[in-house]
Amino acid sequence: MKKIAASVVFLFYLIFCSAGCIYAQIFYPPPALAPYLEKTPEIDSRAAVLIDANTGTILYAKNPNEEIPPASLTKLMTMHIVMSAIERGEASYDEIIPITVESWAQSQPRRSSLMFLEPGQIVTLREILLGLAVSSGNDAAVAAALRFAPSVRDFADKMTDEAHKMGLYVTRFTEPAGISQYNKTTAAEFVVFCREYIKRHPNSLLDFHSVQEFAYPLAANVQQRYRNNPRTILQSNQNSLLRSFPGTDGLKTGYINESGFNIALTAQRDDTRFILVLLGAPLGRGGSRIRANDSARLLSWAFENFKTVRPVIGNIENVRLWKGKLNTIELELAETADFTAQINRAGNLKYEVVIPSPLTAPMPLGFLAGYLNITDEYGELSRTPLITAKAAEKGNIFKRFWHSIVLLLKQT
Repeated sequence: MKKIAASVVFLFYLIFCSAGCIYAQIFYPPPALAPYLEKTPEIDSRAAVLIDANTGTILYAKNPNEEIPPASLTKLMTMHIVMSAIERGEASYDEIIPITVESWAQSQPRRSSLMFLEPGQIVTLREILLGLAVSSGNDAAVAAALRFAPSVRDFADKMTDEAHKMGLYVTRFTEPAGISQYNKTTAAEFVVFCREYIKRHPNSLLDFHSVQEFAYPLAANVQQRYRNNPRTILQSNQNSLLRSFPGTDGLKTGYINESGFNIALTAQRDDTRFILVLLGAPLGRGGSRIRANDSARLLSWAFENFKTVRPVIGNIENVRLWKGKLNTIELELAETADFTAQINRAGNLKYEVVIPSPLTAPMPLGFLAGYLNITDEYGELSRTPLITAKAAEKGNIFKRFWHSIVLLLKQT
């Protein structure tokens, strides 16, 4: 049953599109990939989605729409809210964040992951972000929330609103750390979020998510009388694949009883980056090991079989325009022509402009006119939509009449 759930390629398309505009950034596998997606790895985790980060092509899905608490993956949305505010100039990485009783480590639930914040410490927003990414500090999440909202609940509402703005309508948050079972997401939605997160905050992978250790508090963080003995605690990043799987540079692990072991993961080799969201590795002492094994298995399979291709497209010749003031119209790619290919293909690319039906004026700017078909010696690899680069005005009545006759004759 696990293999069936993971290998029915075109079911992906139905699953994702049935949810509406949520998955506008995610694309079903092109036919050229279908034969290579029939034998996918078996995993023990409840749900997973793996995509090509550049093209958004789905390569693997298991129970993609099952609602599962994200646990500490929640902190990625917390970090997104914070970094977005910094990028808008509303905050600074170097500003000092007050530590209140509410964000004090001792105020967090029992058995919490902690950064070990205390009132009176001098801590920057950059350190809070490291405390979120590396230490997975629930206290750091509260401190961040109270910097950008009057209450933790108000900040959680911001998080949910941001998810909805991204078109993620299942994903919702009740607090910023991930301790609540009432935070919800799906593997399908969270992989969309992770893709957008990396696009908007590419430096976060190097600055925060690939950092393997974080020591806090240092002498500079504590009051003068404690600086000889700041009681520094060194914590390791719980993402073990940073150390064991070449190319891994993010993102975040998570665990609560109600979800099991979760991970949002990304790895890059050469020009190919994959993003994997895996939710619900089994509870128990072996759960983190199963999470790591499932993740490594899926990523290894992806790198062994697929690659991102970034073709260089030259000028696209103008195409015939009917009933227009001009006789041709300029077209352009609606999006990048990058595509995901099987590892041993795309060596000798050919390009063909395909216009399924005659283009007749008037036409607005951005009108979907056809597609650019990319092939190699074995057949089609991808299709990229072509749109009008300019609006097309209609010609005079005599030209329109004559072109109508010609088009009519062409159809007979």
